[in-house]
Amino acid sequence: MTYRSPKTALRALYLTANGQGGYFTAKQAAAAGYTKQHVAYHVNVGNFTRIGHGLYRLPTIPVSEHDEFIRLSLWSRGRNDIPQAVVSHESALALHELSDLLPGKVNLTVPRTFRKRAPRGCALHPGTLAPADTAESTGFRITTPLRTLTDAADSKSVPTEQLQQAIADAIERGLVRRSALAAAAKKNIRISDALNRI
Repeated sequence: MTYRSPKTALRALYLTANGQGGYFTAKQAAAAGYTKQHVAYHVNVGNFTRIGHGLYRLPTIPVSEHDEFIRLSLWSRGRNDIPQAVVSHESALALHELSDLLPGKVNLTVPRTFRKRAPRGCALHPGTLAPADTAESTGFRITTPLRTLTDAADSKSVPTEQLQQAIADAIERGLVRRSALAAAAKKNIRISDALNRI
C-alpha cells in the first residue's frame, strides 16, 4: 500500500463512501490508504462506525433513503469485494413505484452459488440475472422494470390484481414496452392474463 497523507486518505475514502450511503469495506479503506491499525484506531475514537465483518460507515455522511438496500448489497460482497445481491421482486416493485404493497422483507436475488445466510428481514432468491436484467442505483443494483414484473409474476406473494396494476402502470409510464411483456407472456400465464385484461 502506497503511503498517503491523512487528508488524502480521508478524501479518497469519503469519495468512495459518499456513493455508498456512507458505507465502505475494509478493502476500500485499504485502497484509500488505511491500514488495519488505522481503521481500528478510527473506530475506537468514533470517526468510523463498525457495522459488521469488514464493513464500516462514515457517520458524518447522512443516512441514505435506501440505507437498508445499500447495506445489504455490501453485506453480499464476495471475496473480490464486489456485491452479489440485486434488489428484486416485491422490493424492486416498490422502488420502481409499481406497487402499493409494503414488502415484509427485503427481497434480493443472489447467484445460485451464494452461501451466506440471509439476515433477519431479508429474503434471498437464488437465480441467474443477465446484465440486461439489472440497473445501477446509488449504492446498489436493482432489477429492471421488465425483470421485476416477471419475477413478481412468478411470486405467489404478489396478488393478481396488484400484478395487473403494476403491468398497466409500467406500460403507461413507458418503463416497459408492451411487446417485451408479450414475449414474456409466452412463458408466464399470469403476465399473459394481465395483458389480456389491460
